[in-house]
Amino acid sequence: MKVTKMHGLGNDFIVFTDKVEGQTKDYAAAARKWCDRHTGIGADGLIIITTSDVADVRMRIINADGSEAEMCGNGIRCFAKYAYEQGEVKGTSFTIETLAGIMKPTLTVENGLVTQVTVDMGKPFFAPKEIPMLTEQPMDKVKQYPITIDGQKLLVSSVLMGVPHTEVYVDDVSTIDVTQMGPKIEKYKAFPKGTNVNFVEVVDKNHIKIRTWERGAGATLACGTGSCGSAVMSYENGYTDRNVDVELYLGTLHIEYKEDGTVLMTGPAVIVFETDIDL
Repeated sequence: MKVTKMHGLGNDFIVFTDKVEGQTKDYAAAARKWCDRHTGIGADGLIIITTSDVADVRMRIINADGSEAEMCGNGIRCFAKYAYEQGEVKGTSFTIETLAGIMKPTLTVENGLVTQVTVDMGKPFFAPKEIPMLTEQPMDKVKQYPITIDGQKLLVSSVLMGVPHTEVYVDDVSTIDVTQMGPKIEKYKAFPKGTNVNFVEVVDKNHIKIRTWERGAGATLACGTGSCGSAVMSYENGYTDRNVDVELYLGTLHIEYKEDGTVLMTGPAVIVFETDIDL
């Protein structure tokens, strides 16, 4: 089968179409094998395009460790570009079924190629039971909530943005060892399903920087849902306005947190190469 290696600001995926999914296909094993950066293709996960009964197409994403994710912001931009350029969809605006709901990308196309993708990511969920997060007292939104890890007190803000995200605000993201604290927060007892972790530096009212530890994938160069969650919680904490540029290692995503609560994410997706491989 043909697979395509793609990335969204360095968050990379192996993308392919499989419209006849079957129980005998072990996507988890394929992800662990193909995503290995030493003995495989190397990627943060697999993205599978398949049929949907409720949307134009359906996206499945399997993390590098074999677990299945509800959604992926950078992944859905890659998915949208691939679906359009491979002729899986016809228009520049369509619907995608995900485990986090129906997502709606809008494409910017030049000479038949997708250069930018804007995705309506839906609305965030703030209640601890929705994230899910176990808190000592009831609250509407988890903002600067104290937790203690290895004797160190941290203030965290958490939100469900398709998948759970937890923000830790820092003075300078370049000084943070994401691989040291990220996995400890991911598996902290307050998060029964684990959490993605974003270390956030507020530059000004319209500019933040983030570094992300992703549940099931580890440290990644970019995270779309993490960028959305960080922009939302930065506004909710009073640090930024509703329009924010999120600076990542290899570029910037623009996030708009609209008055009606919906979140729009705009950014690029890039094809690295195509190849044939045995499933």
